[in-house]
Amino acid sequence: MGIKTALPRYELYLYTAVLAVALIWAGSWIFEASSENANRKTFKESVKPGWHYFGRKMDAADFEWVMWFTTFRNHILFALIGHVIFAKIFSLVAPKHRSLVFGVYGGLAVLVTMGWTFLALVLSHCIILYSVAIFKSKWMCFAAGLCTLASIKLEPFNSWQEALVTGSFNLQDILFYGGCGFSIMRCMSFALENCEKKEGNYTFSDLVKYNFYLPFFFFGPIMTFDRFHAQANNTQLIRKEREMWNITTKALLHLGGILVVDVFFHYLYILTIPSDMKLVAKLSDWSLAGLAYSNLVYDWVKAAVMFGVINTVAMLDHLDPPQPPKCITMLYVFAETHFDRGINDWLCKYVYDYIGGNHDQIFKELLATICTFAVTTLWLGPCELVYIWSFFNCFGLNFELWVAKFFSLPPLSTIESAMGEAMSRRIRGLFNAANFWAIVLYNVLSLNSLEFAKMVGRRLIFKGFPLSTLSVLLVTYCGVQLVKERERQQALLEDPEPVKPVDGGKEKAE
Repeated sequence: MGIKTALPRYELYLYTAVLAVALIWAGSWIFEASSENANRKTFKESVKPGWHYFGRKMDAADFEWVMWFTTFRNHILFALIGHVIFAKIFSLVAPKHRSLVFGVYGGLAVLVTMGWTFLALVLSHCIILYSVAIFKSKWMCFAAGLCTLASIKLEPFNSWQEALVTGSFNLQDILFYGGCGFSIMRCMSFALENCEKKEGNYTFSDLVKYNFYLPFFFFGPIMTFDRFHAQANNTQLIRKEREMWNITTKALLHLGGILVVDVFFHYLYILTIPSDMKLVAKLSDWSLAGLAYSNLVYDWVKAAVMFGVINTVAMLDHLDPPQPPKCITMLYVFAETHFDRGINDWLCKYVYDYIGGNHDQIFKELLATICTFAVTTLWLGPCELVYIWSFFNCFGLNFELWVAKFFSLPPLSTIESAMGEAMSRRIRGLFNAANFWAIVLYNVLSLNSLEFAKMVGRRLIFKGFPLSTLSVLLVTYCGVQLVKERERQQALLEDPEPVKPVDGGKEKAE
C-alpha cells in the first residue's frame, strides 16, 4: 500500500535538502578526524603514502581492493584480456565450441597461476560431486556438496588441502579459498540442475566448461548452471541494438567508480578509523553514524565495481551475468539485503525459495531462513562473528514477516485503510527508517568488528537518546521517502496508469 501515492513536491525537496546537509555534515566530521589523525601510530599499518603533491596519505586497509586495483592489477588485466581475445576469435571461427575454449583457457590459467596440485584438487571436487549427481538425488547432492564445502572451511581439513598447494605468493590464500569455494558452489548447482534433467545426464565436460570459466572462477559471481549452459552454448551470437554502447558505458562507469573510491580513500579513512576504538570513542554520534553508513556504502561500491568489471567481460562473451547488488542506500527491508547477487540467487533458488515457497507462512519462512543462513554461515566460514551476523539477519528477515502479518490483522489494517495512502506511506517510512539502521548495525559488524558495531549501537540508541537518535532517524526517514518515490516512479514506468492531480497540488495514481 502506498507505492502509487506521490507526496507533494515541496515535501520531497525538503527531504532532499535535509539528507544532503546531513551527509555533508557527517562527511566533514570524518574528513576532520582523518586529517588530524593521519600520522597516528595505530594508522601506520593501513594508512600508506598517497598523493605526495597534495600532502594526502591513502587508506589501504582493504587488502582486496588494493589487490585488484594496485598490487595485482596488471596480472588480472592480462588474464582477462587474454580471455577476451581467445573467446572473441573462437566465437567468430567456431561458435559451437566457444564454451570448450572458455573451459580450456580457464583451466590453463588456473594451472599457471596455482599449479597442478590445486588444479587436481579442484578437479577432485568436480569428480566427487559429478559422481553423486548421476544418482539424481537432491538430498545426496546437498549432503555431498556441503561436506565438500566444509572440508575447505573447517580445521583440520582446510589446512591439509591448503598444504597441497605448493609455491608461495601474496595472493595464494585468497585464490585458494576463493577458487575452491566458488568451484564447490558451482558444482552443487550443476548437480542440482542435473537432478532436474528429465532424460539422461549432463556430461562431465559440461561441468568442467562451466566451472573453469575464468572471469567467474576465483572471485565470482556465481551463475547457476542452467543459465550458463544455455547461454554459453548459444550459437546465435547477435548483439541487441545499442548493446555494445551499454557495455562501454558500464565499463566507463566502473572506471569512474574506481577513481571516486581512490579520491575518497585519500580524504576519508573510513576503513582505518573503526579499527582504533580509542579514537572512535572520541568521535561525535554523527561521525559514528556516518562511519557505519559509509562502510556499508563502500562495500556495495566495491562489490559493484569488482563484479562489474567481471560482468563486462562476461557480457562481451554474450552472457547475461548476475547484476551487481542493490545499493545499501536503497535498502530498508531485510528481504532485499545482499552484497553478492550471485550467491543470493543461488541461495534463493536452491534453498530459500525451494523451502519457503511464496514466503507468507510463518513457520515455513522460519525454516527457510534458518536453512539459508546455515548454508551461508558455512560458505563464509564458521566463527563467532559469522554466527552473530547470521543470527541477527535471520531474525530481521523473520521479524519483517511477523510485523507484516500483525499489521494485516484488524483493527490495524482497517485503521491504515481509513487514513489514506499518503499518510500510510509516511507511517511505514518511520518503521522503514528504524529497519534501515537495524540492517546497518547487523551488517557493519561483519565489515569492521563487533566492538565497533556495539559502540555505534550504544551511542545512537542509548547515550545519544533523544537528540542523536531522533535526528539520525529523521535524516534516514527523509532518505527512505526519496527511495520510495523512486520506486513509485519505476513502478509506474513498468505499469503505467493515468495520473491525475488531487487536492493540495498532490499527484495520485488511481
